Amino acid sequence: MSEPTAATADNADAESREHSRRRLNTTDLALVAAFAALIGALAFIGAIPVGGAGVPITLQTLGVALAGAILGPLRGFLAVLLYLGLGAIGLPVFAEHSAGLGAFTGVSAGYLLAFPLSAALIGYLVKYVLRDRRTSALWVFLAIAAGSVLVVHPLGITWMKFHQDVPWTVAASWDLPFWLGDLVKTAIAAIIAAEVHRAFPALLKRA
Repeated sequence: MSEPTAATADNADAESREHSRRRLNTTDLALVAAFAALIGALAFIGAIPVGGAGVPITLQTLGVALAGAILGPLRGFLAVLLYLGLGAIGLPVFAEHSAGLGAFTGVSAGYLLAFPLSAALIGYLVKYVLRDRRTSALWVFLAIAAGSVLVVHPLGITWMKFHQDVPWTVAASWDLPFWLGDLVKTAIAAIIAAEVHRAFPALLKRA
C-alpha cells in the first residue's frame, strides 16, 4: 500500500475547506431568515390589483432582487424559498395578506414560483459573472433585469395564459403594467446592492 503523498494531502485539505465553505453557518441562516422576512414585509406594500387578471403590484420583487443580488445564488434562493414556505403553511406574507397553498394555484402563482429561480439567477450573475463589477449599480441593474425578463415575466405570463385559458397576447397584456414598476424597483435594488458590496466586499465569498 502506498503512502499518501503531500499532493494528496493538499488536495484533501482543499476539498475539506471547500466543503466547509459550502455549509451554511449561523450567519448565513440569519441572513436567509432576515431576507425572507424582508420579502414578506415588502409584499404588504402596494398590493394594487392591475390588468385583466387582477394580479396585484407589490414590492415583493424588490425583496427577491435584493436577496439574490446581496446574498448570492444559494442563500438568495433559500431566502425566497423560506418566504414561500412561510406563506404555504399559513402565515399571511403574500400580497393582500393572503396565505396558504391556494396561492400556488391562483392566477399569480407563476410569479411566486418564479421568484426563487429569479433570485438564484441574479445571485449567480452578480457573484460569478460580475465579480469585481458588482459594486457598479449599472452592472447589478443588468443582472437583476435578467432575472426579471428571463424568469419572472415569462413564467408569470405562461401561468396566466394556461390558468385563464386566454391567448398569449392577452396574458402578455395583463403582465405589461408591471414592467414600469419593475424598472424602478430594479434600479433601487441595484443601487442598494452595489453599495452593500462596496461596504462588504467579502459578502459573497461564502454565498
